[in-house]
This record gives sequence, C-alpha cells and structure tokens, in this order.
Amino acid sequence: MRSISRREFIVTGVGALAAGWTAFGAASPKPSASESARMAKSPFKIAVITDEISQDFGHACEVASQQFGMGWIEIRGAWNKNITNFDTQEISEILNVLKKNNLRVTDIASPLFKVDWPGAPKSKFSEKDQFNASFSYAQQDEVLDRCIELAKKLSTDRIRCFDFWRLDDQAPHRKAINEVLQKAAEKTGRAGLVLLLENEFACNTATGAEAANTLAGVPSRHFMLNWDPGNAGKRGEVPYPGAYNLLPKDRIGHCHVKDVVRADKDYEWAAMGKGIIDWAGQFAALKRDGYRHAVSLETHWRGAGTPEASSVECWQGMRSALEKAEAL
Repeated sequence: MRSISRREFIVTGVGALAAGWTAFGAASPKPSASESARMAKSPFKIAVITDEISQDFGHACEVASQQFGMGWIEIRGAWNKNITNFDTQEISEILNVLKKNNLRVTDIASPLFKVDWPGAPKSKFSEKDQFNASFSYAQQDEVLDRCIELAKKLSTDRIRCFDFWRLDDQAPHRKAINEVLQKAAEKTGRAGLVLLLENEFACNTATGAEAANTLAGVPSRHFMLNWDPGNAGKRGEVPYPGAYNLLPKDRIGHCHVKDVVRADKDYEWAAMGKGIIDWAGQFAALKRDGYRHAVSLETHWRGAGTPEASSVECWQGMRSALEKAEAL
C-alpha cells in the first residue's frame, strides 16, 4: 500500500462512509428550502407510495418529506396492513404524521376490484396480490364505501381501482364488467370523488390500448385513468410514445412512475432511468398536454438491497427525468 496523507485519509474515509450510508438507504442530501420550493412549483404533484420505502409510516413520510423534499404521498398500506383495514387509531396516527411532515395525500391506493370476475374461469393471476389485501367479489361494495370514507378523512378526492384479475378471454364478460365499473364511478362521483382505474399488467386492463377501450366503455365523468407506463411495458407495449398517444388526455387522473427492463422472454422491474421507458419524454408530454395531477413513485425494483435504498436510487432517476422534461 502506498502511504497517504492525513487529508487524503479523511476525504476518502468520509466519501466511503457517505456511499455506505446511501447503499443502506439512509443518506441522500437533505433538500434545501429552495429545492423543496422548486418541487412545489412543478406542474405535477410529485409523490411516492409510502410502503415502497417502509412499512413504518412515520419513517416513510420523513424520507418523502425531509429527504426527497416532496409535499405529497400516496397511501396503499402501512404497518403490514392494507389501507382499507386501518382502524380509527391508525387513521389518527396517519393524520398526525401528515401534519408533522407537511404532507398531503394524492389518493387512496385501494385494492378495489382486484378480485376474480364471478362466473368466469379463475384467473392465473388471482391470489398473487402482496399488499395485504384479501377481499371477495361480494365485499367490493363494502370496500368502496370504506374507501370513500377514508378519502374524506384524509382530504383526497381520488380512489384507485382495478379491472379484475386478467382473463384469457375477457370479451364475453366485458360489457358486464364495464357496467360494474360505471356503477362504482357514479357512486364515487356522488360522494364528490373520482375513481381511478389503474392499468395493471395482471388485470384485464393492462396496456394503454386496453385502457383506451375501457375508458370508452365506461363514460362516467367520474372515471379516470391511473396511467402506469411500467405496467404497460411489462406487457410488452411501448408505453411512450406509442401507448400514451392512444389515451384520451383529459381522462388521465393519476400517474405511477416505475421502470422495466427486458429479461430473457419476460420483463423485470428496473431502477428508474435504467429501463426501457422514456420517462423524460413521458413527463414532457404530460406537461405539454396540460396534465396537472400526481406523478407518484412506485419503486417495485429492489436491486439496491432494501425497499428504502431502492426507493432512494429510483427517486434520483425520477428526479433526473423530471429535470430533463423541465418539469422540475
């Protein structure tokens, strides 16, 4: 080993320590007040799904607010419970944490309609949900009622839903499914809220092309799309510009942000900015087309070792794409 000066030792040691902390998801420079203000001026509500960082809701919100500089979060679950199962005390805790971290909620990321469609062959994707949600088709009215209640308590106007576990042939059931979605959207609308359909790769509406068809079949003005380019990409579709160009822009009400990469004959989740999706182009198009709702980081990728470390890395990729799109 060559001898090194005391100054070199200190600089090298501090750098290595910082890199080590980042690898464990504990260190990324705390945003300055000016940086947080810059984020607040974005045309989008920049958010993250908290359980992608940690099941500890308080800690996840500290990362989102104090480390990422965000003013918004999306709630799907916490403390290893699905949001629809939170009790009164847990809702009170959430409200306290939100106030402490100066955060607002983009939407209720519910599991509504992530079930098998009755009377159809059981989907090969059913029972694969990992977000602590286990409800039957018969319980869906109850789930929606609970989500409406939660939305009002958490001061958000949006509820996320799905289009039932994917069938090999959905055509015979499509009309009836659309009627159920329409009815749910109208009920949500009467409560002064919006129902967001996520295109989910394991559900009947998975791609942009399928999303455009479903939106046409469910004309309620209270029914909008939670556009997820990552899920579309996992189905082999080119999310942007191809699929995005098929969508009615005035019916996009939410956007999930994650990336995918080709792996053999399938697709795997990737670190944001290191996959196949042109996120800078997608953000720029959303900005150009007047989209002013949330862009919410849904990490999924776990290549950095832990959910928090992976989310820290993905936030850096998301932030870079937003800057390239001049949306940050």
